[in-house]
Amino acid sequence: MNVRQLWERPETRFLILFLATLGLSFTVVALRPVDEAFVVPFTTMVAKVSGHTLMLFGEDLTVNGCQLTSPRFAVTIYNGCNGLITSLIFISGVLAFPARWSAKVLGVVGGLLAIQVINLVRIISLFYIGIYLPDLFNSSHIFIWQSIVIVFGVGLWMLWADRFASPQVQEKD
Repeated sequence: MNVRQLWERPETRFLILFLATLGLSFTVVALRPVDEAFVVPFTTMVAKVSGHTLMLFGEDLTVNGCQLTSPRFAVTIYNGCNGLITSLIFISGVLAFPARWSAKVLGVVGGLLAIQVINLVRIISLFYIGIYLPDLFNSSHIFIWQSIVIVFGVGLWMLWADRFASPQVQEKD
């Protein structure tokens, strides 16, 4: 099998495009100017939304940058905790998959919103775990919730690919 025949296989093309898009996106967000101009403000927005949601639940807290502080617990939201990594994995999968551009746009927008909602649930639950079950905070944060968010992103991509994309569809839009 030559390179051209290999490229014509949809699964090969998907894998190459997915890995290239993922590698490029991870490289771009790691650049200091992108981090300062996009990642830090995005993470600050995630912290603000999380803080305001916790305030709706009656929590007395302040939001300072990426830190949520209450008399009962404080947490800082870092780059790995903002849902961005899962979002990049999801977007890379959507963009690499053979589908109409309209389906890709719908997938990216809907997926980003869904990932941020699950990440918001994650942050709020970790805040309460920090208050009520502080001995479980680190394992909940690192092992349980990190896995849940990534599995959610992959599952969401599988749902999108099954419902809105078709391997037989050529990109025509």
